[in-house]
Amino acid sequence: MLNWINSNKFFIDEFMYILCGLISILTAFRGLKNKEARIGTFLFWFLVGIIFACGGFLVKYLPESGGAIVGALLVICGILTLTNQVKIGEFNPPTDEERRKNADKVGWKIFIPALVMAGLGFFMSQVRSFNIVIGTDAKGKNIIFGFTTAQVLGVSSLIALILVVLITKAKLKDTKEDTTRLLMHVGASSLLPQLLGALGIVFEAAGVGNIIGELAGGVVGGGGRVAGVVAYCLGMVIFTMIMGNAFAAFTVITIGIGIPFVIAQGGNPAVVGALGMTCGYCGTLLTPMAANFNIVPAAILENKDKYAIIKKQAPVAFAMILVHIVLMLVMAF
Repeated sequence: MLNWINSNKFFIDEFMYILCGLISILTAFRGLKNKEARIGTFLFWFLVGIIFACGGFLVKYLPESGGAIVGALLVICGILTLTNQVKIGEFNPPTDEERRKNADKVGWKIFIPALVMAGLGFFMSQVRSFNIVIGTDAKGKNIIFGFTTAQVLGVSSLIALILVVLITKAKLKDTKEDTTRLLMHVGASSLLPQLLGALGIVFEAAGVGNIIGELAGGVVGGGGRVAGVVAYCLGMVIFTMIMGNAFAAFTVITIGIGIPFVIAQGGNPAVVGALGMTCGYCGTLLTPMAANFNIVPAAILENKDKYAIIKKQAPVAFAMILVHIVLMLVMAF
């Protein structure tokens, strides 16, 4: 069984992406009922569904043109978003009375799917650490079994979905309507994690870290440890705000600023790295590019101000930036 999963990981992963694509295509057809921008909304979600369902196969079996096709579809999606052709449909949300009735009916059991999803996802992600050997490769090295990210998220989400249906006894029609409503509210932000992940790879391959290091050198100069720490912490914050991901910013900024201007002056690499990463999280609190944390929750809560969460987090973020600078100066040297 484990050998079969390992041998067919590409197709299992793609099955999970196909399910995501089908949900997007379902949302596309629901968009045809919109009063505004029906065609644009349909095209956007339909193309997103095609990218999820077929993107991996295009890249694998059309290596010369598959990536270009996916890129062209993403450009079209971007144009539709920029021209405001993607709209939220008209739905009939439950009344406050219905919400209260459902809450009383389900009660604390509503947390069971979320807890199961988190627990199962954590367990599956840690399977590789069990060192389960399922064979050897061409070089004679042991092949250690482990689940891919798509398998972890896909399986845990599907089991959580089944539990939700069993607990709430929701009808298929209601489930479909709520799914499309939620996805429309999230909108193009649902694509940001994938796009930003790709952007991080592009930046690293293009040598952006070296360029930033040269620019920082001109600014910091011989300013000493304080200037180096301030430049590194602010660089992590600003670049995380641009990338929407502290992990993507960490490699670029640490290579460009952290190593030459902080660690090279005697900073403890472990302390500098740990505080640099958490300082990047301060940038996460301040940017709409971190859509999963700042924009998607506002959309789920149907907040009229999509930046409301960022506004509430900003004072804490600025305070924590100052704390990180002081801690790095005190603890790293």
